[in-house]
Amino acid sequence: MEWINHLTGLVQDACEIDKELFTRYQVKRGLRNEDHTGVLVGLTNIGDVQGYVREGDKIIPTEGRLFYRGIDVYDLVHGFLSENRPGFDETVYLLLTGKLPSANELEKFSAYLAGLRELTPMLTKSMVLSLRGKDVMNMLARTVLVLYTMDDDPEDMSLQNQLRQALNLIAKFPTIITYSYYGMLHSFYRKSLIIRHPEMHLSTAENFLHMLKGEAYTPLEATILDLVLVLHAEHGGGNNSTFTTRVVSSSGTDTYSAIAAAIGSLKGNLHGGANLKVMDMMDHLKENIRDWNDDEEIAAYLLKMLRGEAFDRSGKIYGMGHAVYTLSDPRAVLLKEKAKDLAAEKNRTEEYNLYENIERLVPQVFEKHKGAGAKIISPNVDFYSGFVYDCIRIPREIYTPLFAAARIAGWCAHRLEEITFSSRRIIRPAYKNVCPKAQYVPISQRKDA
Repeated sequence: MEWINHLTGLVQDACEIDKELFTRYQVKRGLRNEDHTGVLVGLTNIGDVQGYVREGDKIIPTEGRLFYRGIDVYDLVHGFLSENRPGFDETVYLLLTGKLPSANELEKFSAYLAGLRELTPMLTKSMVLSLRGKDVMNMLARTVLVLYTMDDDPEDMSLQNQLRQALNLIAKFPTIITYSYYGMLHSFYRKSLIIRHPEMHLSTAENFLHMLKGEAYTPLEATILDLVLVLHAEHGGGNNSTFTTRVVSSSGTDTYSAIAAAIGSLKGNLHGGANLKVMDMMDHLKENIRDWNDDEEIAAYLLKMLRGEAFDRSGKIYGMGHAVYTLSDPRAVLLKEKAKDLAAEKNRTEEYNLYENIERLVPQVFEKHKGAGAKIISPNVDFYSGFVYDCIRIPREIYTPLFAAARIAGWCAHRLEEITFSSRRIIRPAYKNVCPKAQYVPISQRKDA
């Protein structure tokens, strides 16, 4: 351990870069411009995320809008909800093909996906019983790579084969996730091993709940889980995991390698794991705020958090604010509409009201802390998604994998676009080396650091 500590110190010193150099060389840190907007690195027909408009050099905040293939997500969601039917399969079809399916096309498409849900006994045994794992996301990525070995044409880059692989992964993700979860519980926590086979006649959301909970779910739970899948299915080419998909795909690698890389990106707590931070924060707030309807008490505690004096002392209020959205996140608005109904069904309206109170008070507290002209803060989709999952009794170990089960649709759409109609150039940004030149020293003349 002493030797590792010594090496760690050397590595830490080697990683230090003077922050002033980033300004001197005009480095777009995090691929962000000076005004924190994203650097334009590509073109896409798939998702469009809008949170502001430009007027000259000024950025004007606007209500957030999200478009899937040019269709406003508000219209998409209200369309299938008004007809009392699930919308995820329709969304997948739209993202992949660029068209809304007819009733007949949707029926055929859903049946095709349902027919791909089952895993082979060999894969189930090797994944769940033999190869143990402590994190479902890692188990998911590992299984995706195993599927490469079971594909008769894993390296065939024809569009038809790439689409076949995409649909196979989209259909199998919920099964892999639930089996991995129960395999993890069985292997490490000595819980009973529960394996439920997929049901072909159920919607994607219903089937997920069936494999996870058996028949113990309500129609409202299935409706809101379907909504969550739709809202997480796509978010433009610039989000970290989708950009990862495009970067890796641009090298000409196979589908399974590209999607496994995207899973690794989504696992990070700054991306797909953000709703877990929200839940940890809310658990803390519920324990430390005595009156959930007292604005002064709530605001005072939120201010302590912003000052780095409470919770994890990071100075952050998780679930609030977004890199693109300013006045509102349309996903949060749509999810909140159903979250209230779910809270009533589960007798958790008082807790839901605390979420609303925090949402209402955070902008005021943030302005008080940062001063006039502070960045506009509104809730993002992570603020309410964790609460919804908890109401449905979805285990926290599955929060981020569930995100992956939705976003796989967007990943595959972007991969198909990248390998088919892009400039076909490998994505290769530049890094400027700022290390001072050094002389080689013969080993006989070197001294211990």
